[in-house]
Amino acid sequence: MTVEKFNKKQIKKYKWIELKFTDLMGNLHRLTLPQARFDHIMKHGVGFDSSSCAGFKSLEGGDMILLPDLNTIHISYNDDSTICFFCDIREADTKNDYERDPRSITRRAEKYMKKTGIADKAMFGPEFEFYLFDRVEVKNEKNITFAMIDLFEGNMSYDENINDTGEFLGKHNGYHSVCPKDQSLSIRNQISEILMALGIEVIYHHHEVGAGQNEIEIIRYPILNAAEYTQTIKNIIKTVAINNNVSATFMPKPMYNMPGSGMHFHQHLFKKGKNIFYDKRGYGGLSKNAEYYIAGLLMHGRALLAFTNPSTNSYKRLVPGFEAPVKLFYSLANRSSAIRIPKYATDKNEKRIEFRPPDATSNPYLACSAMLLAGLDGIKNKISLKNNHFGPYDMNMEKASNSIKNNIRCCPSSLDEALDALENDYKFLTIGNVFSADIIKAYIKYKRNEIRSINKRPHPYEFELYF
Repeated sequence: MTVEKFNKKQIKKYKWIELKFTDLMGNLHRLTLPQARFDHIMKHGVGFDSSSCAGFKSLEGGDMILLPDLNTIHISYNDDSTICFFCDIREADTKNDYERDPRSITRRAEKYMKKTGIADKAMFGPEFEFYLFDRVEVKNEKNITFAMIDLFEGNMSYDENINDTGEFLGKHNGYHSVCPKDQSLSIRNQISEILMALGIEVIYHHHEVGAGQNEIEIIRYPILNAAEYTQTIKNIIKTVAINNNVSATFMPKPMYNMPGSGMHFHQHLFKKGKNIFYDKRGYGGLSKNAEYYIAGLLMHGRALLAFTNPSTNSYKRLVPGFEAPVKLFYSLANRSSAIRIPKYATDKNEKRIEFRPPDATSNPYLACSAMLLAGLDGIKNKISLKNNHFGPYDMNMEKASNSIKNNIRCCPSSLDEALDALENDYKFLTIGNVFSADIIKAYIKYKRNEIRSINKRPHPYEFELYF
């Protein structure tokens, strides 16, 4: 993420150095040091306690070091006296890569791809959907459980004393809306200006379907950059929202009976500068390699969702009626499919696929790596789309007959179900030592604990049903 090339002399102009890293569950962390320590940092790294980070080491052996990646240097979007780096996580004693470091997982996935000879570059481009709320109040105590949202844009305030002046936005009339329905234009502009100043190219931004729902889309980037930019963009969106006295959330389904927020991933592979997904003679302009890649994603789709949709809330979005995929099939320009071939992407370098189930609760390093490995497995093993009933189905699957729907695999209906699928289908992730059995086991254990903690708590709707 370089706006310009920095040399050591230029770095000395800044007061602070900010080191960023991501834990196994996708949480972004930072450590700030005086600029005078730069040379020491680059030679020795900086120690930190990894036992305080989700999915990392235990308390008795948590010492690790952060080593900045000079290729990620950028000026802080919060403070122009600070220069920032994304970091590799290393073992404190040997300085070897830490196996569970999400960055190292993505690098191993990219290395494995090159070793197969299939491609030398994987390009990923996420779409960022999110809600902006004016006020959110949440309580979880022994005798009180609730979440209340003020959303002035949609006249959905729970406070009778608040005078809402916005126009009502129902379930399906916010898409690409204009002022006064769209009250977030200024915030999206602010976010996009920061992204472009960092060298991240924005394709467009717009109001999404739901009241208070927004989207920003960027171009495709090499897989490691795409994961890094995802972490950066999510943080910028939340920061700009706070600075404008609103709250941004990437929860897939924050409100009942309103559209959910996904993070669709556009992706394609290149070899020696050539897009190996393009063939003007194929369905939707796709090559055989692209079809095999799609088949790999769909074949491993149920396991993949443990990484791309890793929250219990994720599966409240993947339900019929909201343009969210519930069946694992592909199609041209069909937004009810799990994989859509964008019809407008006709240029040979633009031809790509869009994997639609993911959401932004995912760790982008793990999600991108897992998608790449699933697709490569499809190419290596020439997995058939037709023989596995993966399509193409050029129809609204919600209106399809049962004889068609019953032959198509379903997305998991819960995080528990996705984790079960991962336990039974993970070997495609361990090829090339990209993911280890230890990483997968630790990840599943952490997520099962999340599920248990939620299942222990009474839900407000249970009172309506059973009290």
